[in-house]
Amino acid sequence: MRPIWNGTLAFGLVVIPVRLYAATQRQNVAFRLLHSECHSPVRYRKWCPACNLPLEPGEIARGYEYEKGRFVILTDEEVEAVPGPDAHKVEILDFVKLEDVDPVFFEKSYFLEPRDGAEKAYKLLLESMKQQGKVAVARVALRARETLAVVRTYKDSFIMLETMYWADEVRAGQELRVPEDAELDEREMKLAITLIETLSSEFEPEKYKSRQRQALEEIIQRKIQGKQIVAEPEKAPEVIDLMEALRRSVERAKTGNVAAGAGVTEAGGDAGSSPGSGLGGTVEEMGSGPAGR
Repeated sequence: MRPIWNGTLAFGLVVIPVRLYAATQRQNVAFRLLHSECHSPVRYRKWCPACNLPLEPGEIARGYEYEKGRFVILTDEEVEAVPGPDAHKVEILDFVKLEDVDPVFFEKSYFLEPRDGAEKAYKLLLESMKQQGKVAVARVALRARETLAVVRTYKDSFIMLETMYWADEVRAGQELRVPEDAELDEREMKLAITLIETLSSEFEPEKYKSRQRQALEEIIQRKIQGKQIVAEPEKAPEVIDLMEALRRSVERAKTGNVAAGAGVTEAGGDAGSSPGSGLGGTVEEMGSGPAGR
């Protein structure tokens, strides 16, 4: 791994020189856009539609649209003069309990590694956070952008930095319509609880696989080998009521036909299932019938 940032982690008057490494990496199947005639990769150029001319990097300015079609221009010098945190410092602000931080605030994970000579201070912070059961709320600037972050222990061996959204960047969801007055049938509630208990297990991230990525990789390999691609016909969802959907889901969970965890239903299941349906039924199944009204 290559470090993406070098700086210090400030813990009171203790300064720990550290390196920052990305802890996660998406494994998506990447596609290149090609010219359909000759299969050459497509290139994109920055273009001014008013002047009908291609633009070089030095001809492009940074603008903020304060009204439709009206901009104020900010120079690089003006942006750089905006006060912010030290570009090479993780500044710890507070220590809090991890369970008090809602996961909606988390953005991306990074490993923090001590630089030469900082091993003892790094270990001190790691062990003290473990003993206290606390994480640190910090401020840091990554790629010229100030962000909130949480500094925490990971697998009892590492210090990890999680970049976070600011409070005003997290939507409240007040405009959403949620079922506050829906009456719940006691039998349905018992079956739903039974289903949750039956599907409950320890979290083992390795057992969850991306079916979409696996299917794409299989298609690509078959294309490379010159094999014909035939799409499987879609199955029409069976319309059943909520009680029946719950009952069938519990039966399937107990017989082991549904893998533990949401979103890992085996492909090719019966007609009453669909990928991503946590209670074993489609939208039509869960909301139709007398019990779904």
